[in-house]
Amino acid sequence: MPDTAMVFAAGLGTRMRPLTDSIPKPLIKIGGKALIDHALDRFAAAGVTTAIVNVHRHADQIEAHLAGRRAPRIVISDESAKLLDQGGGIRKALPYLGTAPFFLCNTDSFWIEGPQPNLSRLAAAWDPKEMDVLLLVGAAATSVGVDWLGDFTMDPQGRLKRREERRVAPFVYTGVGIIKPELFTNASEEVFRLAPYFFSAAEKGRLFGVRLDGIWLHIGTPQAIEKAERLISRSVL
Repeated sequence: MPDTAMVFAAGLGTRMRPLTDSIPKPLIKIGGKALIDHALDRFAAAGVTTAIVNVHRHADQIEAHLAGRRAPRIVISDESAKLLDQGGGIRKALPYLGTAPFFLCNTDSFWIEGPQPNLSRLAAAWDPKEMDVLLLVGAAATSVGVDWLGDFTMDPQGRLKRREERRVAPFVYTGVGIIKPELFTNASEEVFRLAPYFFSAAEKGRLFGVRLDGIWLHIGTPQAIEKAERLISRSVL
């Protein structure tokens, strides 16, 4: 089990406007709890001890919200002066992340758990000899809020391949994964995306996936909140 997570909370939340005009997307509440707390609570339950949280827009609100957390320990990576995108955010946070593989997590990564906790399943599947990146993927057909053609195909061994142009792919990236920090140590740019690192790993046969056990909800728009609330209410015993 990786003991550190990189939690991306520096996005602009453009598609979530007008809600994000006054509050950051990670603090929007689903099921009575801020999105970022859903993620951090799961990491705490899985035994993750430290979460590096990058911040940009409404950074003061996120920092104030997290100030009272005890588990996991929160380290703020401040991008308020310049938004670095996810790849650049990882590069900036490398001194905090250390040399061991770490979790990735988008703060709009929300799912209803199945019988087994998905973070534990992801950690159990991690094999650094075979993998550079391991992603938690959901079935595009049963995930909520997926309005694109999917992200990946997956072979019987769990290797992922990027969706081909003009094709539909059965799996979507849920925003959660495990990755090696050494992939970023020689990055020269300050601002860069994370996705090309996934695609590069796929070309080398070192990008793998674990299928999510449960239901993934893409919380990308205000309309998705209503759908998520309905599913949560139906999932409560």
